[in-house]
Amino acid sequence: MKEDSLIHVYCMPGLAANPTIFENIELPKEKYEIHWLDWLLPKKRETLNEYAQRLCKKVKHDNIVLIGVSFGGVVVQEMAQFLTVKRLIIISSVKCQRELPRRMRYAKSTGFFRILPTSLAGQLDFLEKLAVGDYAQKRIKLYRKYLSITDTRYLDWAIAQMVCWDKRDPMQEIVHIHGDKDEIFPHKYIEGCITVPGGTHVMIINRFRWFNEHLDEIIETGKLQKTKEEQY
Repeated sequence: MKEDSLIHVYCMPGLAANPTIFENIELPKEKYEIHWLDWLLPKKRETLNEYAQRLCKKVKHDNIVLIGVSFGGVVVQEMAQFLTVKRLIIISSVKCQRELPRRMRYAKSTGFFRILPTSLAGQLDFLEKLAVGDYAQKRIKLYRKYLSITDTRYLDWAIAQMVCWDKRDPMQEIVHIHGDKDEIFPHKYIEGCITVPGGTHVMIINRFRWFNEHLDEIIETGKLQKTKEEQY
């Protein structure tokens, strides 16, 4: 297939994450070309809409597939307003404010999110020494590898945008993939999604085989025809 006939897939990582979360995602190379998007530092008092427009300048093709994970899923929904999109896919994310968990809605109503100690994001060396048990140590190592954005300007801005996102109704034609074990955005609040059995909030990393098996079909049809629950 000629390069100009390839389907270009742009991938936006989650909050504070670097795009290597997509390092194991594979699509047929004769059909697709994958592009990783990365976070920009927000400007002073920049809105999410303004930020999305600035990020759109990194997109160099038309009729793209736009994929976003977690807060990146919120950002790509904003970006899609300014791009020609063949398919919009969000993973481990939310489509509107009513899908946010109660704790986030509470944080918004109380303003509690404004006092979160985001400066601790740069203290992974210290936190690694405190981690007790195999699970905690594995989590810290995961954070060290994939969470590379520790600038407090970005973190404070991103958390505020996520918690205060005011979208009332989901966009039409959006495809939502969500794990039934997601601990950040619990599945019980999510409406109309493709459910990944056993999928957690980081399933783009640890369940990449599921995506490599099904993502081509989801891009083409906007849904998943297969009903067999495959465990990876």
